[in-house]
Amino acid sequence: MERQFQLNWPILVEEAVRRRRRMNLTQKQLASLAKVSTPTISRFEQDDGNLQLSSVLSILDVLGMTDKRVLVFTDENFARDDSGAFVFWGEDGDTRVRCRISREALEDHFSNRDKLKPDAAFKKYRKAIEALARRKYLAGQREPDGSVLIRTGDIA
Repeated sequence: MERQFQLNWPILVEEAVRRRRRMNLTQKQLASLAKVSTPTISRFEQDDGNLQLSSVLSILDVLGMTDKRVLVFTDENFARDDSGAFVFWGEDGDTRVRCRISREALEDHFSNRDKLKPDAAFKKYRKAIEALARRKYLAGQREPDGSVLIRTGDIA
């Protein structure tokens, strides 16, 4: 699967400068906190796109502009709920996240034209299903109870 990401660099820099000023930090103080040089902060704020990604991420992290959420799947167990959806669990730090894929989504997108039964389809395509759940979770597309539900319309 090819992924295309776009970043509006000038807007990112503008917001970073705004946050630094709101936090009453000098460039030198920000550099110290981010463990980069003061000239690096200056170059970043002058919209110089020729910086190491690790330096930029350190700066953005200090300014509260990074997202540290992750969703990992270490529990291989799964079950079915009353609707026939497959339930599996992910973890974001110490928080367990209930994830589900509807039976319809599993049949529509992972059954190999009805050659695989639901259990076999789930097992065979679990990594892809987990990736879909992770994408929805990180995008904030959760159910009112905080769980993630993959529906057939969520899959391209």
